[in-house]
Amino acid sequence: METLPYVEIAPTIPARATIICLHGLGADGYDLSDIVPQLHLPAALGIRCLLPHAPVRPITLNNGYPMRGWYDILGLDKHSLEDEKGIYQAEQSIQHLIAQEEARGIPSNRIILIGFSQGGALALYTALRYPKPLGGIAALSAYLPIAPTLATTASPANHATPIFMAHGKDDLLVPYEFGQYARAHLEKLNYTVNWNTYPMEHSICTAEIQDLSTWVQTIITQ
Repeated sequence: METLPYVEIAPTIPARATIICLHGLGADGYDLSDIVPQLHLPAALGIRCLLPHAPVRPITLNNGYPMRGWYDILGLDKHSLEDEKGIYQAEQSIQHLIAQEEARGIPSNRIILIGFSQGGALALYTALRYPKPLGGIAALSAYLPIAPTLATTASPANHATPIFMAHGKDDLLVPYEFGQYARAHLEKLNYTVNWNTYPMEHSICTAEIQDLSTWVQTIITQ
């Protein structure tokens, strides 16, 4: 499989952990690059950050207009069909990146997936099904793709993996209820979710970045 193009933010010392950041629909890897320094992660942790670019594809929700997207979006309500083939293909591309980091000497349990919006949905989908234990999963302003299949397709390797979820109470693009449903579904399957809410719309706020930084540092220093 061809590796996705990505932005790499290298640590000042040899890498000891990796964060893979997945952007939202219509953006690219650079969209989240400004957030990395705002996390104020200590240089001594040796964290490498990869910010891949999703392929450009027609998006049905946007009248077929081509833009960067991890998979097609057919609708934005709970009854909409989902692009299962596209989601699976996106999962494979992220698994390939994870395997690449393992080949570079980073153990899987020191690799964290962080995603915003569609990228957060893909982070959940990929990590919960990955066959080796990962360090953590963060889904910001996201939802749970193809939720009904999780009980039978999830990997036991990541059942105890730390999950950070955050959502704006005023989010109109990916409604707050979508995040609540994802959390409830995960907890019903006995996942432990670190749930955080903020007075914002479909965005990332300073308080959220601070909470995410604390969560990442807790994982990496364990």
